[in-house]
Amino acid sequence: MKQILAAVLVAVGFGAAVGAQQALKPGNGVSLPQVVTKVNPEYTPEAMRARIEGIVGLDVVVEANGSVGRVVVTRSLDPVFGLDQQAMKAMKQWTFKPGLKDGKAVAVDIDIQMNFTLK
Repeated sequence: MKQILAAVLVAVGFGAAVGAQQALKPGNGVSLPQVVTKVNPEYTPEAMRARIEGIVGLDVVVEANGSVGRVVVTRSLDPVFGLDQQAMKAMKQWTFKPGLKDGKAVAVDIDIQMNFTLK
């Protein structure tokens, strides 16, 4: 069975602290990070057999260097067969052109939705 996976960037953040640097929400002079490298999550065999489809919501901090910092599941799809973990694993491999504030790269807190769809 072939799977089709897609990820959608949503411009909403929560402003969580990351180390010494505060992650900012997009807006009010803070630009959204831009995706450079996107890695789609993989279906686990168990989730494919169970025919699980839907969205995993992630709260993600994109660091000032464009790497992914903290990743937290905010909308669980499948804690049993591993799709939540697969979404987090894939997210940590993404890279970004960082968000900017006053022309300087800053950590930005965004929401990402990863869609799992069987076809």
